Amino acid sequence: MKSKIPLSQTIFEPCEKVPGSELNERMRRFHKIMDNENPDWEFAAIFGRINQFYYTGTMQDGVLLIPRSLEPELWVRRSYDRACYESNFPKIFPMKSFCDAAREMRHIPSVVYLETDIVPLGLFQRFSKYFPFSSFKSLDLQSGKVRSVKSSYELSFMKQSGIIHQYVFEKLIPDMFYEGMNEAELSGELFSTLLKEGHHGVARFGGFGIEMILGQLGFGESSLYPTAFDGPGGTVGLCNAVPVLGNRKRKLKRGDLVFIDTACGVEGYHTDKTMTYMWKEELPDDAKKAHYKCVQIEKEAASMLKPGITPEEIYTTITENLNPDFLENFMGYGERRVSFLGHGIGLLIDEIPVIARGFNEPLEEGMVIALEPKKGIKGVGMVGIEDTFIVTPGGGKKITGENEGLLLVQ
Repeated sequence: MKSKIPLSQTIFEPCEKVPGSELNERMRRFHKIMDNENPDWEFAAIFGRINQFYYTGTMQDGVLLIPRSLEPELWVRRSYDRACYESNFPKIFPMKSFCDAAREMRHIPSVVYLETDIVPLGLFQRFSKYFPFSSFKSLDLQSGKVRSVKSSYELSFMKQSGIIHQYVFEKLIPDMFYEGMNEAELSGELFSTLLKEGHHGVARFGGFGIEMILGQLGFGESSLYPTAFDGPGGTVGLCNAVPVLGNRKRKLKRGDLVFIDTACGVEGYHTDKTMTYMWKEELPDDAKKAHYKCVQIEKEAASMLKPGITPEEIYTTITENLNPDFLENFMGYGERRVSFLGHGIGLLIDEIPVIARGFNEPLEEGMVIALEPKKGIKGVGMVGIEDTFIVTPGGGKKITGENEGLLLVQ
C-alpha cells in the first residue's frame, strides 16, 4: 500500500504520469512474451532504471519483483515517497535492504530471471544474499521485445520529440554558425537550444559504459575520428577522458562540412537525427554525390519498414545492391565501420530490432526505427543522413522532418 505524500512535496506541479492502463498492458505483454519464450519461468527481478520506469512509471533505487502467479511489487529504497507521488503502479513498498522484500515473498524459486546485461556483480551478490535462488537466466531480450512495440501513448512523445528535432536542426542550427567558433561552443549552443525547445536533456543508451550527452558533432574530418562508440560517425571530443561534445581546438572555417548526429527526447522517449551543413561554400562533387546516395538509401530502406518484413531482409536488400566502390567507407571510415543500417529507438537510443544480419523476427506495426546510412569521405568528413521512422503497413513514417541535409549556410 502506498504511503501518503507529505504536503510539502505536493507544492510542485505533477509531471506526466504513465496511465495505469498503460502499465497494465506493458506487464501483460511481458508475461505473454516470457510465457512463450521461457515456459518454465516463475520469478523475475528488474533492477534497471529504464525497465523500472517502463513497467511502473517511476525511476527509483529499488527492485521490481514479478512473480509469475502473483501481482508484481515495486520495493524502493529511495525515494519511496517520490515513487508513490509520481507512479500509478498499485503495489509500492519501502525497504531498507533486500531483506525487507525477501521477508514478504511467499516463495522464492530456484531460478530467477534478471537483466544480466546491466546488473553489476556487487548488486547481484547483495540481492542473492536474501533471495536464495540457485541459478539465474536473462530477461534482457524479452523485455527489449516488449519495449520495441510502442503504444499510441508512447508514440505521442516520440512525435513531439521529432517536431523539436526538425525545428532545431532545420531552422535554428544554421543561425548558430560563425567563422572561428569551435565544436564545443556549437555543442553548448545546440544543447541549450534543445532544452529550451523541450528536449528532456539526456541521451540514454543501454550498451555497457556508453556516456553521451548530445551525440556526435564535428567539423570536417573531425567527424571521421575513431571512437569506442558503435556508430558510423566520429568525434574528437573535449579530451581523452571526455570524448564527447566536440573539440575546443577545431574551429569552423570556410568550406567545412558540419556533421551533427544527436538525440532529442520528450518524457523519456528519444528520436535520433543526423543533418549535415556546408559552411560558406559547396563540398566537392564526389562528396555531394555520396551524400545523396545515402539519402536515396534511407528512402529505399524506409519504404520497407512494414510489418512482416525482417530487419535482415532490409539490410541485405540494400547492401547487396550497392557497388563495391560505394561500399568502401560506407557506414564508417577505414577499419571502423558498423554492420547495421539502423536501430530500434525509444526509452533507449540503442534498442532492438537492429537493421542488420541475424535479426530475423518480422517487424511489427508500432516499432520505431532510426535509419542512418552514412559514408566517410577522405578530406571532407562524414556525409549522409539519419531520421526516425514508425513502422506502418504503408512503410516507415518519418517523424523527424523531410529535409535531406547538406544545407549550404552563408
